[in-house]
Amino acid sequence: MAALGLLGSFVTACGSSGSGGGTTLRLVAAEYGNSPATSSKVYWDRLTTAFTAAHPGTKIEVTLYPWADVDREVTRLVEEGNAPDVALMGAYSDFAAQGRLYPASELLSVRAEANFLPPLAEAGSVDNTLYGLPFVASSRLLFYNEELFDESGAEPPKTWSDLEEAAKALKEEGVLYPYALPLGPEEAHAEALIWELSNGGGYAGASGGYDIASERNAQTFRWIKKSLVEPGLTGPVPPADLNRQDAFAAFLRGEVGMLNGYPSLLHEARTKGMKVGTLTMPVSDTLTDGRPISSAGVADWMMAFKRDGNRELVGSFLEFVYEDKNLSAFADRYHLLPSTVSASQASKDAADPSNEQFMEALSGAELYPVNEPSWLQVSDTIKRNIGKAVAPSADPKAVLEGIADEVQEVAKQP
Repeated sequence: MAALGLLGSFVTACGSSGSGGGTTLRLVAAEYGNSPATSSKVYWDRLTTAFTAAHPGTKIEVTLYPWADVDREVTRLVEEGNAPDVALMGAYSDFAAQGRLYPASELLSVRAEANFLPPLAEAGSVDNTLYGLPFVASSRLLFYNEELFDESGAEPPKTWSDLEEAAKALKEEGVLYPYALPLGPEEAHAEALIWELSNGGGYAGASGGYDIASERNAQTFRWIKKSLVEPGLTGPVPPADLNRQDAFAAFLRGEVGMLNGYPSLLHEARTKGMKVGTLTMPVSDTLTDGRPISSAGVADWMMAFKRDGNRELVGSFLEFVYEDKNLSAFADRYHLLPSTVSASQASKDAADPSNEQFMEALSGAELYPVNEPSWLQVSDTIKRNIGKAVAPSADPKAVLEGIADEVQEVAKQP
C-alpha cells in the first residue's frame, strides 16, 4: 500500500514445511520493505518465533511477495486449490464473494473484532459481516515545503482557489513542480479520490456500486485541468505519466511545492531535515459552507481462508497478530497507522506526535470501495485511464464516462 516492496518473493519458515492436523499455518503476505534491511521478513520471523514458543507443536510458514505480485499469486494459489490459511494483501472481497473466507466472528473474540477503527471495519465488511481484517492503514494529507512557501510568499491553502494562488507564486519563484499531480498508473486512483472527495464526489454510488462519471467528479477534473494543468502548475511531466514514487522522490529533492502524502513520506522528509507542513486537503470553493469532507484512507487486509481443521489455529494466530504490541511494531516499522482503536491510542500516546493528524484524518476517512468484489479490476481500470481526463485535448466528462463504461462491463463479470 504505502510502502511498495521491491524484493523478490521468498519464504521464511518457522518449523518444517507441509500441512496437516491443523498444526501448520501458511501465511502469504505483501513485502513492505525495499531492501534486506527493511524487509518484512524481520518482523514475521520475530512474531512467528514468539507465537510458536507460546503454542508448542505449531508451525508457521510465511511467504512474502512484492506488492506488484501478491494479489496475483494469492489468486493463483486459490485457483489451484492450494489457498494459504491467511493472506495479507490489498483486497479481499472477491474471495469473500466466493464464500472462501471465514467471517471475523468465527476467528476473533468479540473484543478483538470490535476493536477495529470504524471506517476500516466498514470497508472490510460485506453485507454487515467483517471478512477483511484491516491490518495497517494510512490517510492522506496535503504536504507543503515550508522553505519554498516562505521564499515565494505563498500561503498554506484552505480552498482550491488558495491552492491555485499558492501554485502560481511557487511557479514564479522557479519551483519545478508547484503542485505534483501523480495520475500515472502506479497509484492514480488514490490521487483522483483525494480530489473527488474534496468536491463532495468519490467512486462509490449512494446505494452501492460505482458512480465514477458523476457531475461532481467531472467538475473536479475540469477544474484541475483548467486551473492547474493548463497553466503549467503541475510540473514538466504530464500528470498521466507522473507516478507517485517519482513525485515523492522529487519532493524529497526539494523540487515540489505541494503534493498529497502519507506518514512514511513525512518521516523520510524530516529525516532529511526538510521543513514540511501538513494540511487536510483544500476543499472546492463550492463547498466552503462547513459541510464535512472525508479524507482519503487506504488499508491493507488480512483474510483467513476456510480449510478443514484450520479455524482454531488461524483464530489463535490472528488474536496474537492483533495484540497492540505486535500490530504497533509493524506499523511503527513502516511509519503507517495501526488499524485498531487501542493500538492507535497507544501510538498516539507514545509515538511521533506528527502521526496524530493522520490518525484524526483516518478516523473520518473514506476508503476505496474494496467491499465491491470487482474492485481489483476496477481500480486497475481507473489507474490506467484517469490521467487522460486532464490531457490537453481531453473532455474530462467524456473520459470519466469511458472509464465508467469499462467499469460497468467489469462489474458484470461473474
